[in-house]
Amino acid sequence: MNKNILIIVGPTAVGKTSLSIQLAERLENVEIISADSRQVYKYMNIGTAKPTAEELTKVKHHFINIKFPDEYYSAGRYGKDARQKIDELFLQGKTPIVVGGSGLYIRALVDGFFDKQISDTEVKNRLKLEIKKDGISPLYDRLKQVDFVTAEKIHPNDGHRIVRALEVYLLTGQSLSEFQKQKPEKANFNPIFIGLNRDRKSLYKIIEQRVDFMVENELVDEVKKLGEMGYLSQLNSLQTVGYREVFDYLGKKIDFEEMVGLIKQRSRNYAKRQLTWFRKDERINWFNLDDYIGRSDEILTELLQI
Repeated sequence: MNKNILIIVGPTAVGKTSLSIQLAERLENVEIISADSRQVYKYMNIGTAKPTAEELTKVKHHFINIKFPDEYYSAGRYGKDARQKIDELFLQGKTPIVVGGSGLYIRALVDGFFDKQISDTEVKNRLKLEIKKDGISPLYDRLKQVDFVTAEKIHPNDGHRIVRALEVYLLTGQSLSEFQKQKPEKANFNPIFIGLNRDRKSLYKIIEQRVDFMVENELVDEVKKLGEMGYLSQLNSLQTVGYREVFDYLGKKIDFEEMVGLIKQRSRNYAKRQLTWFRKDERINWFNLDDYIGRSDEILTELLQI
């Protein structure tokens, strides 16, 4: 079997979900492999812009609602799980399409990991904030629990290396010492990368409209319910744009207008970081969706010819 797989990437709110479902409906026996690091979590529906119930009925999706918000799930684990699921789908005669904006998930799936590639600014900054708040000792103790071999090689006051080792573990689910023993394994399929983008002004307008829609459709109530269920804002899953701002609003740290403004600003910043990440990958074939307004059939035909 020819194991070519379309991988549709791009920034938040660009239109990946809608286009991928239209594409799947053009083909036969297609199932979608989600590559979104937040849509894996249950109860986080509005703020992660999950596919609607109707969209999930149209095309079967994998790796959506597979974990509770307090369960740990890493890019490394996703890469292994998604490769296994793709193999299963091929054996069943089905065609997988990978869709998502989590660059680290895509890299783990397609290329495996080199140590130097594992990095996330938000995770790094959060660890640094913990040092400022509680000192270096709690992080060093945590590192000893998850990667004793690396901890033994690092001075207890070496904040840079402690943060780096924990960053690798949090992003991949594997210790830095384990990575240093391994060679990354590429996937056993041929990825065909499709990058979706829009003009910046157009993309930012859509992002802001999406935020307004989320707020109007009970995002605050969704976050309130998560809190009532015992899921705290400090959880990694909830340190997500849209959720942390609402938690701050509910905790009376910011007012409603500031909450909405911050979600919009940080969503724009996130989209910019996603584009910076994906533009480094020369394998991606880019399409500007603003060039296809009113001509969705044309872009679908072009994608099927790649």
